[in-house]
Amino acid sequence: MWNGKKVLVSGAGGFIGSHLAEALVRAGATTTAMVRYNSGSSIGNLALVDPGVRGAMRIVSGTVEDSDFVQRTVEGQDVVFHLAALIAIPYSYDAPRTYIRVNVEGTLNVLEAARRFGVGRVVHTSTSEVYGTALSPMIDERHPLQGQSPYSASKIGADKLAESYHRSFATPVTTLRPFNTFGPRQSARAFIPAIISQALKSDVVRLGSLAPERDMTFVSDTVAGFLAAGATPRVEGETIHLGAGQTYSVGWFARRILELMGVDKRLVQESARLRPAASEVMRLVSDNRRARDVIGWSPSVSLDDGLRQTIEFVRSHPALYPVDQYVK
Repeated sequence: MWNGKKVLVSGAGGFIGSHLAEALVRAGATTTAMVRYNSGSSIGNLALVDPGVRGAMRIVSGTVEDSDFVQRTVEGQDVVFHLAALIAIPYSYDAPRTYIRVNVEGTLNVLEAARRFGVGRVVHTSTSEVYGTALSPMIDERHPLQGQSPYSASKIGADKLAESYHRSFATPVTTLRPFNTFGPRQSARAFIPAIISQALKSDVVRLGSLAPERDMTFVSDTVAGFLAAGATPRVEGETIHLGAGQTYSVGWFARRILELMGVDKRLVQESARLRPAASEVMRLVSDNRRARDVIGWSPSVSLDDGLRQTIEFVRSHPALYPVDQYVK
């Protein structure tokens, strides 16, 4: 499927995006990796990709808010995977307008460019955060959307734009809604790397609320879902969950990680890491039957295996995971 295909990954410098761009190169795709421009010429997590694989990519720097840049980059592509977004929930409380510009207007620019140039498939990235706290034991794709943070509101807006472009212009958009993804290269702000790095370097492990429950999928499984969504025919207009279908609390993850690492550290709840009470999403667990039925996807990496791989990565890259300050 992918050999010789011209494929664009926006947000390729990010956690999932870097793994996806790497997988596409290995699958034979002619891969363009879009990263956010910065004066230091940083390519984000692509710097951690094998140099031989990275050298086979075309890496372009710009911003999804710039419609001219987006149109130049999208032109000629067969498939566009749109992952570029601001994703840190705590920072969205400080800069909600920036989230609208990047997540909503940036998505509009990608969709409009795809429509203009006749891209064969756009895979748009959503998030389980659009559901807010679950109103049912399992969340399927029909669950109501609830904007419990400026971040989630911006992603709801982006999702609805993707839906509107399919309905209005027959733009071939498929929306993937990953639940929480974890694994090597994830940023220090995410709770699993935060637990591991503090377990390695600190006397205690400082976290926000220990009660929220999360459905965690290892990054290679999430990438497999993206590839399936990009390759499966007749899924335009669909919204599809990528999740493991099981949920555990943040406190459970902390205790399990410490057990796997063979260390005993006290867990401390820190007020600076807490979300506003009405904004916290207490429970997320996916109904992933649609992914199995429509794109033939289900996760294959066990939770413990994924955690062990993540622990090893954080242990091997200590400079990426400072513990002297809280990373939003």
